[in-house]
Amino acid sequence: MNKTILTTSAGAPVADDNNSISVGARGPLTYDNHYLFEKLAHFNRERIPERVVHARGTAAYGTFTVTKSLKEHSIANFLQEVGQQTEVFLRFSTVGGGQDSSDYARDPRGFAVKFYTKEGNWDMVGNNTPVFFLNDPIKFPDFIHSQKKDARTNLPNPANAFEFWANHPQSLHQMTILMSDRGIPLSYRHVHGFSSHTYSFYNAQGERVWCKWHFKTNQGIKTLTNEEAAKMPAYGAQQDLVDAIDHGDFPSWAVKVQIMSEADARTYNINPFDLTKIWPHKDYPLIEIGTLELKKNVNNYFAETEQVAFAPSNFVPGINASPDKMLQGRLLAYQDAQRYRVGANVNQIPVNAAKCPVNHYQRDGAFAGMGCPVGHSSGESSDTNAVGTTSASNFYPNDRAENGAPTPVAYVAVPPMPILEHAWIKAYDQSEEDYHSQAGDLFRIMNDSQKSQLFGNIAGGLSQANESIQARMLAQFAKADPAYAEGVKKAIAALK
Repeated sequence: MNKTILTTSAGAPVADDNNSISVGARGPLTYDNHYLFEKLAHFNRERIPERVVHARGTAAYGTFTVTKSLKEHSIANFLQEVGQQTEVFLRFSTVGGGQDSSDYARDPRGFAVKFYTKEGNWDMVGNNTPVFFLNDPIKFPDFIHSQKKDARTNLPNPANAFEFWANHPQSLHQMTILMSDRGIPLSYRHVHGFSSHTYSFYNAQGERVWCKWHFKTNQGIKTLTNEEAAKMPAYGAQQDLVDAIDHGDFPSWAVKVQIMSEADARTYNINPFDLTKIWPHKDYPLIEIGTLELKKNVNNYFAETEQVAFAPSNFVPGINASPDKMLQGRLLAYQDAQRYRVGANVNQIPVNAAKCPVNHYQRDGAFAGMGCPVGHSSGESSDTNAVGTTSASNFYPNDRAENGAPTPVAYVAVPPMPILEHAWIKAYDQSEEDYHSQAGDLFRIMNDSQKSQLFGNIAGGLSQANESIQARMLAQFAKADPAYAEGVKKAIAALK
């Protein structure tokens, strides 16, 4: 029987649909990933007008207060002095469902924070889990397709999700968290937040360290079982947050970071840029650096919560990317998604606008000049009377710096990114990677009640998949811990 060849949208055969091209096995992606870009760009345009993922969201304004200076590691101006405060906008969300879905789906929760700093906006776009299902963005569209409603019936189909997970062992760690007792939060006030990705700090001397961000809820973790969630109103988590803030019960989170040196990263026993893996706290302990508190609800849901546009590429001096492949893919995909969904001038919308002067040479596009409340967003002089004069320019370099035309500043330059020595640029197979140890470690710290919930939650969906998918999933569980596989197997049998 002749096999059907996978092709690009232009008909060219695809050699590898599982691995992006990178500079070495642990290195960053390269710009010749045209097939990856095609997949991500097309994926970003699959829904109009709501977000393809994280569509159902709830948000509020607040402040971040520094309790420990990070001056040693970063030139980020909002992390320099104890007591510094920065305005923030935090959007919570479910991931897979549309705006008409429930706040109580078994699903990760988005945890996206926009920091309005004095040198631009930094967007920390994370989740309520420290890992994710994937470590290569080339699989993200496929993963989300498997989680959405069935393409034929438009009904939920757990078998599709397990079919994807059966073929991608890298999902096992996050799937174990999702199916555990923490899979359905009681409210947005009772979730942790994580950058999940590895980011970088760099200081005034150009020295870099790698870092992960943790936001630990001061309200405590509270969750629901499937049975309890079924009794909750679909909008319950949103109402809980709005009511709490309206009544002056302001939720807060302790902000912490993990820090790893570049030298450690080269020899650490796990890939520190793999989004499916954590950095064990015994090796890299949490360092508390601040407090985040939410104090004000939005006034207009559509103008603020719906039109807010987060992008991991919104960095500020002192914070930047890492070779984390999923993060590298998001640097392209999120900007692209927001320009498609909201428009080229998305950052002129008040909720997205920086609270510092904005000066660049970008011109025109839909909704240009919508009224960014601060700065100048079209390369004009800082002199408000200079619009249309000889000091205004829409190109760089120019001869008008003395009249206020914006110019670059070298001190914010990001240090060169290190790569593996003698790294070859190609797609790297991951079939021999260890994706089971950390899932097993998580399983073994669960108590009997938590394990029982895990087995039951998995069995409810996996029992709807065929025998081949069940066998492959049970094999993954067994590699994590034999008791994990045995518990799921018994739970499936009990449903028959």
